[in-house]
Amino acid sequence: MSSVPGLALFDLDGTLVDSAPDIADAVDIAMQACGRAALGEKVVRGLIGNGAVRLIHRALTGLPDGDAHNTLHAQAYQFFVDAYQARVFARSRLFPGVEEVLRDLTAAGWALGCVTNKPARFTVPLLSAAGIAHYFGVVLSGDSLPTKKPAPEPILHAAASLGVALPRVVMIGDSLADLRAAHNAGVRAVCVSFGYNGGIDLAAEGAQHIIDDMRALLPLLGP
Repeated sequence: MSSVPGLALFDLDGTLVDSAPDIADAVDIAMQACGRAALGEKVVRGLIGNGAVRLIHRALTGLPDGDAHNTLHAQAYQFFVDAYQARVFARSRLFPGVEEVLRDLTAAGWALGCVTNKPARFTVPLLSAAGIAHYFGVVLSGDSLPTKKPAPEPILHAAASLGVALPRVVMIGDSLADLRAAHNAGVRAVCVSFGYNGGIDLAAEGAQHIIDDMRALLPLLGP
């Protein structure tokens, strides 16, 4: 097993990057292309989570677990993909303190990974455009494995690939999927308050650590 102090696994959207502006623009382009009204950034922020496929279902139905007609969904999803690939980091920005924390953890010998439900076709370009791809020893997207968060497999796979024992792994994310993935994998969880949690009270769901600024992560992880 690796002798690094630990492995910090980060969610992407709503944790490392405030990507909602570009996602919202792409969703609105897709909705209008399908003859629907634009939703606007405020509404789309509340729909983000569980990947792009679910996002389009939510945008079309207005329901967290709604399922749009297959043909309509396929059409809207393709419009979304085309629009988002053209603007993956146009208005998006890193959250405050993110690059500082990644740099400091790397300097302290920590292994870092990104575990997201975002499709790989968007994950890698976004990390690269944001200038942080080089920090991560492992990157797992929503379509990298047969299952995604809240299933434990992405976390277990990331830990195994870098040779870090689970007691030294921490999952940092903004959503219930991140929290449950950590619990299901048996690793520590740190939640951020500034992301896209869909209005869910993560403390009530069992989150023991909720931070308002990414820089507050460092004291929680220790030396």
